[in-house]
Amino acid sequence: MADRLKGKAAIVFGAGSSGPGWGNGKAAAVAFAREGARVACVDLSIDAAEETAGIIHGEGFEAIAVAADVTDLASIRAAVEKTSTAFGGIDILHNNVGMTHMGGPVELDEENFQAAIDLNIGAVYRTAKAVLPLMLEGGGGAIVNISSLAAIRYVGYPFFSYYATKAAVNQATLALAMQYARHGVRANCIMPGLIDTPMIYNQLSGQYASTEEMVAARDAMVPMGKMGTAWDVAAAAVFLASDEAKFITGVCLPVDGGQSCVAGEMR
Repeated sequence: MADRLKGKAAIVFGAGSSGPGWGNGKAAAVAFAREGARVACVDLSIDAAEETAGIIHGEGFEAIAVAADVTDLASIRAAVEKTSTAFGGIDILHNNVGMTHMGGPVELDEENFQAAIDLNIGAVYRTAKAVLPLMLEGGGGAIVNISSLAAIRYVGYPFFSYYATKAAVNQATLALAMQYARHGVRANCIMPGLIDTPMIYNQLSGQYASTEEMVAARDAMVPMGKMGTAWDVAAAAVFLASDEAKFITGVCLPVDGGQSCVAGEMR
């Protein structure tokens, strides 16, 4: 299916990738463009944003690259203004920025705990604050926040701050959905399970003896036998952003190969 987002303008925060390959935000930005949306690829790294925008341009679609820091409201507002000026408004807000810090309350220092709050849930607040006025003025829109299966399940890693802040993303999404339902704004979130993206090799490899061990262990935890890919998350994002989901709001959708349905490792 094509053109499900034709005529829409999307802003994707976290549209770059943390390494070679396809991260969730990068895949979402390209998937939106392939469905007809004009896409603002926003990332802390302008090089990463330009790489994603370049892929979209190379496929014959429309995109701009924007640098922004989601922990800074002024930076977000500047990115939103640039996007609105380029595209004449914003119909889709996609939040994909997040980080993990290993450790429970004993091991985790307060600086990193606060950083997780500022980034993982703070970004949802700041981007919504900047984009919602445009959506309300334009008669509606769709917000898709990337949460995590860690919002509702212990997934085997000791990252207290990540569990807490991703749970907050779920409830913040619900709050947005209900407050703005009568204004034509839908808000949903995706809870990816174990996804094979560049991020896991940067942030989680230290938890295992080798990369091969990490991949095998993560595959074994998924009922379908293998980790998902960024394209699985992107496909869900396209659906939730499209008019096919026009009667869906306030949903936290697991994209996890069934992992949220079981307790323990599959064999």
